[in-house]
Amino acid sequence: MAPKEKLNTHQKALEINLDRTSYGSFAEIGAGQEVARWFLIVGGASGTVAKSISAYDKEVSDDLYGASARYVSKDRLEAMIESEWTQLIKQLNESRGSNTRFFSFVDTVSARNYAGTNVPHGWIGLRFQLEAGGRPNEIVLHINMRDSSNPLEQEAIGILGVNLIYAAFYQLQAMESFLENVAQGIEKRIEIDYVEVRGSAFQGWEQRAILAQLVRAGLAEAVCFPSSGPPAPPIEVLHKRAVVLAPGSFEHVDPKHAAIHEEMLASGVRQLRAELTETNIVPIGFFCLSAMPLTEADAPPDIADLLERIDALHARGGDVLLFRERELYSMTALVNYYTKECVRFVIGLSLLVRVWEYRYTKLAGSFLEALSRLFAQNVRIYAYPMSSTELQESIQKISAIGWQWSDTNGWVSASQLRPSPPLGHLYDYVLTSNFLVPLEISAATN
Repeated sequence: MAPKEKLNTHQKALEINLDRTSYGSFAEIGAGQEVARWFLIVGGASGTVAKSISAYDKEVSDDLYGASARYVSKDRLEAMIESEWTQLIKQLNESRGSNTRFFSFVDTVSARNYAGTNVPHGWIGLRFQLEAGGRPNEIVLHINMRDSSNPLEQEAIGILGVNLIYAAFYQLQAMESFLENVAQGIEKRIEIDYVEVRGSAFQGWEQRAILAQLVRAGLAEAVCFPSSGPPAPPIEVLHKRAVVLAPGSFEHVDPKHAAIHEEMLASGVRQLRAELTETNIVPIGFFCLSAMPLTEADAPPDIADLLERIDALHARGGDVLLFRERELYSMTALVNYYTKECVRFVIGLSLLVRVWEYRYTKLAGSFLEALSRLFAQNVRIYAYPMSSTELQESIQKISAIGWQWSDTNGWVSASQLRPSPPLGHLYDYVLTSNFLVPLEISAATN
């Protein structure tokens, strides 16, 4: 059987309008009335739209939804959902609740401002019933907008909103296909880096697995798993912060390796704290995993495997960023999108060798372009020492040749390690220029 043709935005909005069992309200702040507009222009809107509102003025918004310190936030979105849903049910449940699936769609968005100086992002929420009189279900998204202009961002928000409402009513069969349908047609224009679901419609959907799937499916560049408290979108934890990133595969989840990982990240945070001259800047550290395989010959890790590694890192009190790509320059680009403060990587020598040996075939400038992207904005690499024996094993494992080193009491620092020319010349330059900072051997031996 041939796969069913996907509907476009016009067709989805019209189908919802013609379904007399669905009826709801729209409250949109920050990017126009783009979602409601689709239902109003395709025809038959009286079958869907009970109300559409934009409370742009802060005093008006506070009067409707209560005072708020931040107007583009999850707290503000949830206040909007609760207010709109309560009003909808109070006004219409008696007259049409027996044969209507009610919904409330809300969003609060910071679209690109006139000067282009803000980070375009937003929160989107939908509360809905799957059957008349049923208990409500709810889905909350955080999004980042990647279009180059405000009108294009508004257009993408409209498509996303229609997709979300349509998928909630008609495409809830599986988590993976649901997320794909929500992002249909705007995959490169809007990033979804946080999803939270509630209600029986999402029975069996685990939030951490949803977040991991966003990365696996290419809908998010990265998602965040704090060690304490609920998950959060990266902008919430990275915005204007000095950051230390400890990337790795973290395949070994035993206590010995976990202790090494913990100390490596802690030493990176201590090093950055010592560099900072402003005492009010407190650096934060993250372990960084990639949803991509370690080598191109390997299969990508499945979601259960990724979550097991995250749990092991959480057990040592570590916050985790799960990235889509494994290259360090991709991680740099994501973090620098949210902060202009210092960004530091702390890596073991085995990963440092992998970075130097990798060919970067996706970049026209290969390794040179990768380095230029990596160190573009206030970025350095802290190299954590490694025992000579383990370094030897790691180099043999990846069949690297031409590497030489000396050791101090069986331990090797980055300053004692060299690849053969011509890469050795580039290594010397990065080391001498302080882009590569060797950490003290005593930190590892202690």
